[in-house]
Amino acid sequence: MSGFPVPVFPMPSSMRPTLSRARRCLLAAMLLCFAVLSLTPATSRADTILVMGDSLSAAYGIDPQAGWVSLLKQRLGNSHEVVNASISGETTSGGAARLPDILRQHHPDIVLLELGGNDGLRGLSPQQMQVNLGKMIERSQNAGARVLLIGIEVPPNYGPTYANAFRSVFSQLAKEYDLPLVPFLLEGVDLDTMLQQDGIHPTAEAQPIILDNVWSQLEPMLKATSDQA
Repeated sequence: MSGFPVPVFPMPSSMRPTLSRARRCLLAAMLLCFAVLSLTPATSRADTILVMGDSLSAAYGIDPQAGWVSLLKQRLGNSHEVVNASISGETTSGGAARLPDILRQHHPDIVLLELGGNDGLRGLSPQQMQVNLGKMIERSQNAGARVLLIGIEVPPNYGPTYANAFRSVFSQLAKEYDLPLVPFLLEGVDLDTMLQQDGIHPTAEAQPIILDNVWSQLEPMLKATSDQA
């Protein structure tokens, strides 16, 4: 069979204009699709708020939906995505180690930095705590996020020298990096009636007060973002 030539039949001239018209129609349809896509506005993502905290932000000992971070989500609705990366027992060194991966994963616009309480309870060096928090602030800013620094205090039985050194870390960092600051997360919380049995963690009743403390500094940041949009 291989010795026989394969016949080639020329396309009838009557079919050539039909194929040409088909090509033109296909090209026109493709151009129309490209035009429609170019005119369709891109869907803008909601700004992301990342909470890097410890048990005070992780709703330790209460219903997670009653915690102040969940209440923040409810207040913001769909206007912002809130990512709670808080872990009970977290220290500033642990947070500093975890932060780079979290920044790469979520690309936050605002970072709420609430760490240091466990450093204080363990009597760790305020100077090292300041270094760790400074690293977290710089990494957040380098990733394009604005930072809200949230302060905490140690119980008075740690002594005035340690308590004052601990407290001053937050104000010094806020001044150094020009950050908004919540001086004391638990401001206004009745420490006699609004703490759990451990005497450290706030109850569900305290969470709206905590949210209002954070909101007082967060709301201006959100308004600034809205004005820039």
